[in-house]
Amino acid sequence: MDQQGPAQTSRGVLSVNDFCHWAGIGRTAAYAEMKAGRLLARKFGRRTVIPQVEAERWLAALPLQRQL
Repeated sequence: MDQQGPAQTSRGVLSVNDFCHWAGIGRTAAYAEMKAGRLLARKFGRRTVIPQVEAERWLAALPLQRQL
C-alpha cells in the first residue's frame, strides 16, 4: 500500500499545517514568510493554501548553509 503524507502530496496544494510539516518550520514562521512576500499563498474561501510549486520555489530560494 502506497501512503502519501504531507511531504509527498499529489494534491497540488498544501494546507498551512501540511506546509509547516513539509518544511519543518512553525506556523508563526510560515505566516511571517507569507507576510514578507517570500512565500506566496492563496485563499480558498476561509482556507489558506500554498501551491506545491510555491513551496518548492520558497525552499530553493533559501540561502545555502556555509561549510565551516
